[in-house]
Amino acid sequence: MTETTSSDNPAIVRPATCDDLPALESLIAEFVKANRLLPRTPDELQDLVPFGFVACHGTRLVGFAALEIYSSKLAEIRSLAVLPDMQNKGLGKQLVQACVDLAHSRNILEVMAITSSDEFFRNCGFDFTLPGEKKALFIQTREEA
Repeated sequence: MTETTSSDNPAIVRPATCDDLPALESLIAEFVKANRLLPRTPDELQDLVPFGFVACHGTRLVGFAALEIYSSKLAEIRSLAVLPDMQNKGLGKQLVQACVDLAHSRNILEVMAITSSDEFFRNCGFDFTLPGEKKALFIQTREEA
């Protein structure tokens, strides 16, 4: 477990458990309403828990991120969310680092993040390209809702 450096808001980041699911559903729902995250079904969240981390302030769950492992070469940071009143305290960065550390411990070569907050991820050490100028390209196959 890791403690934040903020003395006025001590919080920990720890592995997620199935007991966290009700609070995770509420947390994710807030970000879905604000169009900051894609919706997750309870089953999808349950699948993310074994590779997820939560940030807790006392008994309150205030953040979440998970690592979705695609192969030994690639994983993705999924569902990163920190409640607005707990942002800018280092919790998001700790959640991302916990996911990166998990990927490293499993010898996964690359971790990606699909985000609208590219500056945050760049501050966490992510970049737009990988060595050798690898880039992710996308095509949308359906219209947005």
